[in-house]
Amino acid sequence: MSETDERTPFEWEARFREDDTPWERGDVHPAARMWLETGELKSGMSVIIPGCGRCPEVTALARAGLDVIAADLSETAIAWQQGQIAAEKLSAVTIQGDILKPGHGAWYPDQPVDRVYEQTFLCAIPPRLREAYEASLIKWLKPGGKLLALFMQKDERGGPPYGCSLEAMHELFPEERWIWPADDHFIAVPHPSLNGKPELAGALTRR
Repeated sequence: MSETDERTPFEWEARFREDDTPWERGDVHPAARMWLETGELKSGMSVIIPGCGRCPEVTALARAGLDVIAADLSETAIAWQQGQIAAEKLSAVTIQGDILKPGHGAWYPDQPVDRVYEQTFLCAIPPRLREAYEASLIKWLKPGGKLLALFMQKDERGGPPYGCSLEAMHELFPEERWIWPADDHFIAVPHPSLNGKPELAGALTRR
């Protein structure tokens, strides 16, 4: 897939409907477990999970007492999440649709939230939408709120997944609006389904 190729909402839906989702881990991400253990994610916090797909973090965070908003383009993925939430008798808000809609009325929460759990959204959207996403994040998060990011590292051009080098991320999340981890401290977590390509886990704080 070239750098300009993009998947439409229909194609993402087809992937979930046909169970053709090699990026899924099938278990809670080690970084999410770490953030739960350290209190970066804790009961009473509000969190948005954009591009949630069928990730188990939606129910894991709801189970831990967080107020979860989970969004995805795919109707099949959101229906799956709703089934998991109902099966465990949990509470979470689910949104099916395009939450960015640059220039056409992007979605915003009723109130800014404490956290955004960014696992697969940034590497899935076309790079041309990244600035719109960053602008939405500023509006989604409270001042002092955190973007819990997993930046996909890959050298190959194109996507998805699209690479999220730290150099590119510094340009996207400038220090005038974001506080970066000291010394760019991130934890590399290999992805088991992507030839061990690492995701860099770290927290950026909205100023």
